[in-house]
Amino acid sequence: MTKSPDAAATASDQTLATTIRSRLGSLTPTERRAAHVLLSNYPFAGLETVAQFASRAGISAPSILRFIARLGFGAYADFQRHLKDELEAQLQSPLMKQAPEQANPTPLSAFAAAVVANITHSFEAMAPAEFDAILAIITDTKRRLHVVGGRLTEAVALYTVRHLRVIRPDVTLVEGQAATWRDQVIDFGKRDVLIVFDIRRYQDDVILLAQEATERGATIVLFTDQWLSPIARFARHVISARTGVPSNWDSNAAILAIIEALMAAATKTLWDLSKARMEALEILRKNSQRPG
Repeated sequence: MTKSPDAAATASDQTLATTIRSRLGSLTPTERRAAHVLLSNYPFAGLETVAQFASRAGISAPSILRFIARLGFGAYADFQRHLKDELEAQLQSPLMKQAPEQANPTPLSAFAAAVVANITHSFEAMAPAEFDAILAIITDTKRRLHVVGGRLTEAVALYTVRHLRVIRPDVTLVEGQAATWRDQVIDFGKRDVLIVFDIRRYQDDVILLAQEATERGATIVLFTDQWLSPIARFARHVISARTGVPSNWDSNAAILAIIEALMAAATKTLWDLSKARMEALEILRKNSQRPG
């Protein structure tokens, strides 16, 4: 059996997920897709067959094998054995033992618990390198930002745009009929960034827009759920958040929390510019309230 070079670290509570998150910035785009799939459903995605793992990530089986070799495993069976050992250790730990559940939890308390768990897991699973890379992109004022959402995520896209427009210039919401989106895409180039919100059921028109933007040289930043939108296959950076709740509807709460964390960091990074814009906006608002 070939042991991972991180086996000793794992024994001291350093999981493979932690190692992957710390190395995300050094991975190739193909390796990052595999990493995002694994991290979004850790460790269970890695316990599937190579073919299933590859299908989830939208890459080839040999690419998965190269990814696990990059992590220090000589064979896929060694990689899976490592994940099973981690899972067994977690299940045996007192920290994993849940408090006794309420005998009859109310729908409100069950929903609240699910939302809190989604937010906690999403922040813990997020790779700091990915967060920092996205922060660097949205605070680069030489780049033009375009934001788009789907049928139920457009509200999150608009919320993001409203914040970004205060913080920095050149921010656009891609809205209206999908047929008119190409009017914006035609001007996309290497300076453009398309921030996409896409959770299940993934929208074909949003996926096509992201693909067309990629073909014109734009950088794609994707915010999606734990199942990963197909856009992850050509996105430069991906943040996946937990969305499942006891409801017929998915929850955007974790995605919204991550966006607010980004806006807080971006405001701090661009504080001189942001402060000047806020002051100018206050003057404009006051002037607009004067009679005649």
